[in-house]
Amino acid sequence: MNTRRALLAAGAAVLAGCNRVPEITGGFTGASPERGHLLRDGLPAGTPSVVRRTQVVIAGGGIAGLAAARALRQRGIEDFVVLDVEDAPGGNSRGGSVAGIACPLGAHYLPAPGDDAPEVQALLEELGLRKRVAGRWINDERHLCHNPQERLFFRGRWQDGLLPMDDVGAATLAQYRRFAQLVDELRGRTRFAIPASVHPWLPEHLQLDTLTFAAWLSRNGLDDAQLRWYLDYCCRDDYGAGLDAVSAWAGLHYFAARHGFHVPGEGAGDGERDAVFTWPEGNGFLSRALAAPLKERFRPARLVRRIAQTRSGVEVDAFDCAARTHERWQAAHCIVALPVFVAARVVENPPAILQRRAAHCRYAPWLVANLHLRAPLDDRPGAALSWDNVIHGAPGLGYVVATHQSLDPRPGPTVLSWYMAPGEAQRGALLQRPWTAWRDAGLAELSVPHPDVAAKCTRIEIARYGHAMAIPRPGTFATAGAPPAAGRLGFAHADWAGYSVFEEAFTLGHRAGLHARQRGTI
Repeated sequence: MNTRRALLAAGAAVLAGCNRVPEITGGFTGASPERGHLLRDGLPAGTPSVVRRTQVVIAGGGIAGLAAARALRQRGIEDFVVLDVEDAPGGNSRGGSVAGIACPLGAHYLPAPGDDAPEVQALLEELGLRKRVAGRWINDERHLCHNPQERLFFRGRWQDGLLPMDDVGAATLAQYRRFAQLVDELRGRTRFAIPASVHPWLPEHLQLDTLTFAAWLSRNGLDDAQLRWYLDYCCRDDYGAGLDAVSAWAGLHYFAARHGFHVPGEGAGDGERDAVFTWPEGNGFLSRALAAPLKERFRPARLVRRIAQTRSGVEVDAFDCAARTHERWQAAHCIVALPVFVAARVVENPPAILQRRAAHCRYAPWLVANLHLRAPLDDRPGAALSWDNVIHGAPGLGYVVATHQSLDPRPGPTVLSWYMAPGEAQRGALLQRPWTAWRDAGLAELSVPHPDVAAKCTRIEIARYGHAMAIPRPGTFATAGAPPAAGRLGFAHADWAGYSVFEEAFTLGHRAGLHARQRGTI
């Protein structure tokens, strides 16, 4: 905490001393908290003014809903609609632009999927992002993250990689090695997969789900401050909550399901990184590709307020937030691709597993600030500007550079996407504070390694997510299980996996689309 205070104080001093900062325009963009809160605060009174019919209604246009729509089309089912409360599809994977430069509004990368995620592999092949050659996947390098990938501002200079390494001492390195050994041993005796549901849960998984990651580290004598900072950062980055909140399963899954944990300069895997797909607009590239074939079947600004099974099918009532009218959809089947806390509110007579899941789930708020810069920033000594740039000890999660993938060698304007997971206690502040407060927080943090950021910033657009993702806290899997198929309702959302990543949402949505009932079927 002392490091965080020192960083913020230094940033505030830089901003206070800069008297020639030009005006920075900006505001909020992305998801609308006002629309989302209509269910909680009360919808305008009214009854459905129009009744429409279709074979399948997909409630929710995030990645799970878009994957379900794709699966329906693969089955030859074209008579369906996707209802979403926002004006654009994609959920947490939407993209945007500032001053003509594309940038992410949420998730900004996708690790190259392994064989546990064949549905995602098939999508990437369909989009031309990879292909099989002689039995091996070959990725299109134009869509892979260019080097250098990541760096850390630590002790006044930039270092390669995010694990603190510069002059950390023998005791810290020993704990790094110990954690690497424990992760390797765990991977050797049990299976961690993405999606998590593709393999049965083993007793060791369930045991790890009973305690926090912090408690597990303490049990294993891992108390080094630098190791804990790094692991806490990884949890906040992936789950929106720190190692005191997430389960030991989640904290270990971060490493064991992908690339393991390696001390730079030591042992197998040194210098090797998993391939990462990324684009200027982040995963908005993928959500846009998934939504493109939908055309008029995507119905924006529709707040789903009631889902009920009837004797002959399903009724879905929605509020058109743009026209301020109520409408009803009658269908043979409904895929509920909504967060479970919303699904439990709108589904009549919800299944018990949905109620249990909703009662357990807690959600992390999230903020993404896109800063347009008229020119590249000055830099501190050390590692070169990377795609992902993190400031040690800072409240935020660092920034990614939207133009990192550009092949143009000439320096020019760019956009930095600064990420913040403020914590559950700050959900109200996230939604209530003016955009200028978040502007100042971001500039203060970024001014520590970049004192010229305020002078070169022309515009800041801020996307807020009050319930960005489910936190995989202890006990998550005691209330989990496969999404239910209740009569004519199917369920698909990353919440069912306990943590929000593209692979989970897409796989669950794809499976729900494959099993949706058509009109006239039993």
